[in-house]
Amino acid sequence: MTTPPAARSIRRVADRGVDRPADLVTLDYEARFLRRKVLHTVQNLPFLVDLAETVSLDHGDCFVLEDGTLIEVIAAREDLIEIRGTDLIRLAWHIGNRHTPCQIEPDRLLIRQDKVMADMLQRLGAQVAAISEPFIPEGGAYGMGRTHGHDHSHVHVHGGHGHDHSDPRDEAADDV
Repeated sequence: MTTPPAARSIRRVADRGVDRPADLVTLDYEARFLRRKVLHTVQNLPFLVDLAETVSLDHGDCFVLEDGTLIEVIAAREDLIEIRGTDLIRLAWHIGNRHTPCQIEPDRLLIRQDKVMADMLQRLGAQVAAISEPFIPEGGAYGMGRTHGHDHSHVHVHGGHGHDHSDPRDEAADDV
């Protein structure tokens, strides 16, 4: 068995210039967050992603194989919720308050399928529809890639004692 070629670096879409990729790899939102994994291109050629740290890849970024070959990352179609309404800014605030990745466009918002979120948004006056498209949500603040949801019911240890930051409203909201 031969070892697949390795990609130990990436080239961001903004830095690619006129270089053309030799092949493509289609990845959904979750799969575009990786450090080490064997992937297969659309031409079914395997390659090993072996990056120094976990990175969040954007649509159009490229893996750089050891011989300089570029493999472009394409955002895969995913089951999403399309959100429309007269007050998208307010709806986006509620989505962000739940730490939900969101693709923001001038006339709509897109999030991954989530029945609880869809119900909440409808109650806030949004029109929601199930769609299937590539998902390219906003990155994290300060240019650091994607944001990570966090759990409000965690325990911090300060000065040798722990205390709970849980908020019972969060658990009640999750049960809706």
